[in-house]
Amino acid sequence: MSDRSGTDDPEPLEPGPAGTLFVPVRPGPPGCPTGWTARFFCTPLGDRTAVGFTSAHRLAATLGDGQPWIRLSEPALRALGMPLGVTTLTVDPQLTAQAPGRADNPAAGSRRRSPYPRSGTTAATRCGR
Repeated sequence: MSDRSGTDDPEPLEPGPAGTLFVPVRPGPPGCPTGWTARFFCTPLGDRTAVGFTSAHRLAATLGDGQPWIRLSEPALRALGMPLGVTTLTVDPQLTAQAPGRADNPAAGSRRRSPYPRSGTTAATRCGR
């Protein structure tokens, strides 16, 4: 029998720290001190989520080379989402899908897709919130 010296194992479903993340951003509103604001996305089930990547390469592979990003710690990214009701953090999403109704739109075919069907400044509306 081994002595655990008073430390408990973390719960298996509890999220662990992700470390410093590469976070996709978009231009912020006028007067924004940094000029940028984090992008929040919707999961395939319609829930809002913060998204971070463990490398710039993974971010570019999913969102395209032109996607601007900043580096944030996992707690800082979670803190940005809290006032908006975003409690989920998705790290290194790999599933990509087209938004519903865009498959027949030839003009939309040349654009890079987000890691989730809906994203951007109107995510709250499109996510049904």
